[in-house]
Amino acid sequence: MGALRPGDRLEEPALAARFGVSRTPIREALLQLAGAGLIEIGPRRGASVAAIGPRRLVEMFDVMAELEAMCASLAARRASAEEIAAIREAHAACGAATRTSLDAYYYENEVFHERIRTASHHGFLIEQATALQKRLKPYRRLQLRVRGRMDASWAEHARVVDALAAGDAEAAAAAMRDHVVVQGARFTDLIVSMEAEAAP
Repeated sequence: MGALRPGDRLEEPALAARFGVSRTPIREALLQLAGAGLIEIGPRRGASVAAIGPRRLVEMFDVMAELEAMCASLAARRASAEEIAAIREAHAACGAATRTSLDAYYYENEVFHERIRTASHHGFLIEQATALQKRLKPYRRLQLRVRGRMDASWAEHARVVDALAAGDAEAAAAAMRDHVVVQGARFTDLIVSMEAEAAP
């Protein structure tokens, strides 16, 4: 993950050789990635990794924040005791990961958010939130490279967990929204990280 940068070309013959398959499954995979918004396919240009501009990125994070806030709100009302325990377990795993590596935290963080989405018990909402989460994966990962962001993220998780455990839908939504949305200094930090990633 992160080996390809926005704008990088994706050549079918090279990909087929790399994965030891014919060009047909490569073409099908590229179409699926294009459908998910992860790559762009243009006439006479072929396929390339999608590049998202700053304004579009903010809009996507705004929508992601609202979708995940809705998931948290519903989870506060609908989650079973077992689901709350599983969310607490994921939060504890995130805490342990802050003492190991960014990659470890990133993957545990995915589990944490997935368990909250599942606890919402709202199929269509889960589908939409998961689809957008996949598009934003590289950018959510970049955020964690900012100094102190991993610890701050874990502290934000704690507020979400407390609200979920209390069954406070409004507080859970607010805590999750604040956790996901990118604005002010956090957005500036993300852009700087993106520029550093794109630098040769």
